[in-house]
Amino acid sequence: MIIHSKRRRTLLAYLLFLPFAILLIIFKLIPFANSVRMVFYKWDILGTPQFIGLANFRRMFSDKVFVSSLWHTFYFVILTVPPIMVLSFLVAVLANSKIYTQAKGFIRSAFYLPYTLTISVVCLTWTLLYNPYFGLISKATKSLGLKTINWLVDPTWAMPAVAITTVWWTIGFCVILYIAGLQQIPASYYEAAELDGATDFKKMIFITIPLLKRVHVLVIVTQIIASLQIFGQVYIMTAGGPAGKTRTIMQYIYEQGFRYFRMGYAQTMAFILFLIMLVFSYLQLRLMTSSSKEELI
Repeated sequence: MIIHSKRRRTLLAYLLFLPFAILLIIFKLIPFANSVRMVFYKWDILGTPQFIGLANFRRMFSDKVFVSSLWHTFYFVILTVPPIMVLSFLVAVLANSKIYTQAKGFIRSAFYLPYTLTISVVCLTWTLLYNPYFGLISKATKSLGLKTINWLVDPTWAMPAVAITTVWWTIGFCVILYIAGLQQIPASYYEAAELDGATDFKKMIFITIPLLKRVHVLVIVTQIIASLQIFGQVYIMTAGGPAGKTRTIMQYIYEQGFRYFRMGYAQTMAFILFLIMLVFSYLQLRLMTSSSKEELI
């Protein structure tokens, strides 16, 4: 009887899983396999795909626009990930501090609310703020006697301007992650440190930061992957300009695929981007696993 009941439960589990498996195969695995296959073809959507072997890869690595777009993407990652990590950690510590008990709700809401806004609202709002004639930022620089910068047109400042917008928009999500991590740290650790005469700075260096290792890894990797896929902010605020200085790999993929209908070439670049993100995901898995083992020890 026990064997029959186990078989029934196993059969029931497979039957419950079957609809999900069918949907996964139809909408995920089959399209993914077709997309990988397309890197070896030349296809303009309307015609029949033509097999060209590794020609798309040879073209990609000799394409100067692809190389520059890839660099602009990594430049954006450099501009956004460290500030998001540092600022979100500091804000979370502030919001979780006993000193600002009355303002905890306000601090959390103030930093998380921008994350709930749509990308179009965020980008259009910051485009107005960056306006060199009537933007609030330009007026502030003028009042301080500083030179007015045409943020979204200046090749030097266009990408940092987009990065500032992204940091303001996405920092709230990371603040919530850090707050959740801080609340998991036992208060007894801090009490023991106080008995030993540790200052707040030492408690942060020797207790808070080390015990938030898994959160650090999660924030860094998720933000790197999100920044590698940057498209909306650049497309709305600068359209890849000026002179292609803010064109990212996602925008170049979009242009090649949906503007010039070079679907095979666009898919080849998308495949390379997928491999890059896969590497970072693997690193996250390894680091999270190693930190879990350290906690068990």
